[in-house]
Amino acid sequence: MNTPSTAPFAPDTAATLDLGVIGNGSFGALLDSRARVVWSCLPAFDGDPAFCALLSPREHDGGDFAIELEDFERSEQAYLANTAILRTVLYDRNGGAVEIVDFAPRWREHGRLYRPVTIMRRITPLSGSPRIRVRLRPLTHWGEHRAATTWGSNHIRYLLPDFTLRLTTDMPVRFVREGTPFVLAHRVNMLLGVDETLARALPGFMDEALERTTGYWREWVRYLSIPLEWQDAVIRSAITLKLCQYEDSGAIIAAMTTSIPEAAGSARNWDYRYCWLRDAAFVVRALNRLGATRSMEEFLRYIFNLATHDDGLQPLYGIDFATRLDEHEVEALQGYRGMGPVRRGNLAWVQRQHDVYGSVVLASTQLFFDRRLADPGSIADFQRLEPLGDHAFELYEVPDAGLWEFRGRTEVHTYTAVMCWAACDRLAKIAAHLGLDDRATHWRERADGMRVRILECAWRADANHFSASFQSDYLDASLLLLADVGFIAPTDPRFVATVDAIGRDLKRGDGVFRYIAPDDFGSPETSFTICIFWYIDALAAIGRVDEAREMFERILARRNPLGLLSEDLALEDGELWGNFPQTYSHVGLIMAAMRLSRSWEEAT
Repeated sequence: MNTPSTAPFAPDTAATLDLGVIGNGSFGALLDSRARVVWSCLPAFDGDPAFCALLSPREHDGGDFAIELEDFERSEQAYLANTAILRTVLYDRNGGAVEIVDFAPRWREHGRLYRPVTIMRRITPLSGSPRIRVRLRPLTHWGEHRAATTWGSNHIRYLLPDFTLRLTTDMPVRFVREGTPFVLAHRVNMLLGVDETLARALPGFMDEALERTTGYWREWVRYLSIPLEWQDAVIRSAITLKLCQYEDSGAIIAAMTTSIPEAAGSARNWDYRYCWLRDAAFVVRALNRLGATRSMEEFLRYIFNLATHDDGLQPLYGIDFATRLDEHEVEALQGYRGMGPVRRGNLAWVQRQHDVYGSVVLASTQLFFDRRLADPGSIADFQRLEPLGDHAFELYEVPDAGLWEFRGRTEVHTYTAVMCWAACDRLAKIAAHLGLDDRATHWRERADGMRVRILECAWRADANHFSASFQSDYLDASLLLLADVGFIAPTDPRFVATVDAIGRDLKRGDGVFRYIAPDDFGSPETSFTICIFWYIDALAAIGRVDEAREMFERILARRNPLGLLSEDLALEDGELWGNFPQTYSHVGLIMAAMRLSRSWEEAT
């Protein structure tokens, strides 16, 4: 007779960004390679991180939801094809194996989306006699306290400050409460969500939820207009972008985490759990290219709730339209690999970043031209956007912090000025489409005058490239977007020369810096991932397609094992740094793939 192993359970591994993401438009959760939930803010993206192990709580073990395998040897992990459902298999040294399937339920029911704040976990023995231990240890107040609990015959309640979690399970509750190891002889189910009694048998509900959630995601993917090449990468990026939209309001967050440093020990640790209008607009444009226009409609609902402010737009807002996002350092969390500080809130809300006006108008433009939409843009919608154009015209030559959010200086940034031009240019096109000839003339005159002025102030004939600002001669990677937004033709010698200059001065191997001049925190150390994709896209636009394709393939190989990207990429070893998953980075991947892919006709 086999005796249960007395070997200890394997210790937790060091934090990495080899993480998977699950979610459903209400919240998100990050899981490591062993299916341990290490980050999730509840009940929404901007909430208290009940699961905060990723940022190393100082005083308490926990902040995680782990299913540990005794004598752990290795793991395998992958998404179910074309879904946001994560499957992990843990193997022990004795021939035992356990399958863990994790997902957040999402499907259509009664004319609306069912998307509760719920993590569903199905745990199945695959071979041998695997012995597991379940540890569910949420913390409260940003890692300061353990959650108080109550329990019943089939459930445990975890009392968070503004939300009560309820675990419903068909495994012995005591085993969960006390972390008791046991042999997993048959499938067990765990439903962690809102504090409501489940009025039906748990196994049947889990099976139905898995089937319906699988069906939802595969149907969503089915209608994406994906390129011929790199389909899996594009689909994974598209699903990830969709998971970063908070559908209650339509806001799109920049990333699900806070304070993952841009480089080791750099203190460039920022809270990205908010809606940057610029980042969100990029997401909308990428999803629009794929035909997923509902995200645009939901984001514009969010925008129209903000655009009534007479004093203009902030760079970012809370997912609930909050305007104040005061920044604080959290003492109870040490930080990713102990690299603090951990910040809550983001002071960028007080900055002036005038490019947001162009971002919003660009994101809105398709609303007026896409005949697939049930509720296309109207004259009233156009009139809501016009005040944004007025701000853009008034501010395009006024210094701001720029899209890189410099904290210690302001300049008239070329990218800012060009995006303000884009606001007026697109308003002229929308007005002409709507038959508003007077308004079309008004906005066209403004846009044309702005363009002449920007070309005068931003072109440096002596250096043979555009400059990052009207007051400087230095380069930054945002200049790679001048052709993408239609400001200048990609064949224009000035744009080609600027791409060449950026390749010479900002590129290191396959990395591309945002800029190389020291800023408030010193010199940048890692490559900003979307800048790499901007460079790839620009190479293709100017005709260097083979070079762009080769570079694109190399960058795809730098994604984590699940095909996900963070904000930054280390130049030496290719390690991921910065907040995760980063919407900007996945936008860049999608847009580059769409430009570089061979056409479907070439495959037949």
